[in-house]
Amino acid sequence: DLTGQMDCVFVDAPCTGTGTWRRRPDAKWRLKERQLEKRMGEQDEILAAASQYVKPGGRLVYATCSFLIEEDEDRVANFLSSHADFSEEDAAEAAIASGLLTEDGAAMIRKFRAPTGSVRLTPRRAGTDGFFFAVLRKAG
Repeated sequence: DLTGQMDCVFVDAPCTGTGTWRRRPDAKWRLKERQLEKRMGEQDEILAAASQYVKPGGRLVYATCSFLIEEDEDRVANFLSSHADFSEEDAAEAAIASGLLTEDGAAMIRKFRAPTGSVRLTPRRAGTDGFFFAVLRKAG
């Protein structure tokens, strides 16, 4: 049983894929509100399930290829409202500390850090697909 034993759990959540619209603009017209609602429910369930495996002091990383606030910041806020033992930390600094980014990559990540600490990349601002990630630390 791995419950409460993982240093880091990465959730690449199923999402509407809005972040890929620059490459697949036709997908925009196929997205329906019920699909968004379904994905949000799945995201909440997956975050809650994944959180059980994070050990005290460990991290839960939440990522989507969406630029919809409903799938990103709202899901993180919803999770934090019911999981008082987690708090959001600076995702940009966590990514940089991993040592996996180039200097240019680190500069870009810092540039797109939100006040809450999450990172959002968009085609218009970053020249990339839409992407979001947040790092949540479990107390302990």
